[in-house]
Amino acid sequence: MYKLYIGNKNYSSWSLRPWILMRELGIEFEEVLVRFGTGAFDGFSPTGKVPCLSVGGLLIWDSLAISEYLAEEHPAVWPSDRLARAWARCAAAEMHSGFHALREFCTMNCGIRVLLKEQPPALASDVSRISILWRDGLSRFGGPWLAGAEFTAVDAFYAPVAFRFQTYGIQADAKCAGYTDQLLQLPHMKSWYSEALAEPFRDQPHEEEAVRAGSFLQDLRHSGEK
Repeated sequence: MYKLYIGNKNYSSWSLRPWILMRELGIEFEEVLVRFGTGAFDGFSPTGKVPCLSVGGLLIWDSLAISEYLAEEHPAVWPSDRLARAWARCAAAEMHSGFHALREFCTMNCGIRVLLKEQPPALASDVSRISILWRDGLSRFGGPWLAGAEFTAVDAFYAPVAFRFQTYGIQADAKCAGYTDQLLQLPHMKSWYSEALAEPFRDQPHEEEAVRAGSFLQDLRHSGEK
């Protein structure tokens, strides 16, 4: 069986990608959550980062590499249509390597609501590009998912964006807002979210990133360990 190592659900956007992909496609795996700040990542990951997929004695690290590995055994990871599959891979790769301003100014923190201090041009540009990309995929392939009728890896790669938009109150047009809500309403996304809120532990570097972004309007998380 697959074993997927992930970080804190409240913070780890990279871990969410393969996790939601495998859950939505019904690919069974053992989940191993390793807390940030414990120094434990070096015990299983060649890079000391999450996510990391273990299959027997084989380790696959990096969310895009994990997706491609899974696709060899599970073709539903990518769209069956060749053109849709090419588009989906391009869009996933763009998310994987780009949108640096969104990552910098809107760190993933599922359990809080933040009023941004500012929306720098680079962040506005990233949000605009995501909106254009989403509208393109939904229109080109007919929806309701980015590359057609089925949830695939490209949707998994943008799933963390839905949490970021929710946390920071980022507004998109009606079509993109509908897609964001569709992601957030997935049962497995709800499960990830509820488990993120229930985590009693905090990671200070991630918390500091959120504080730098703006003012906390709400903290919906478990009020245990800080």
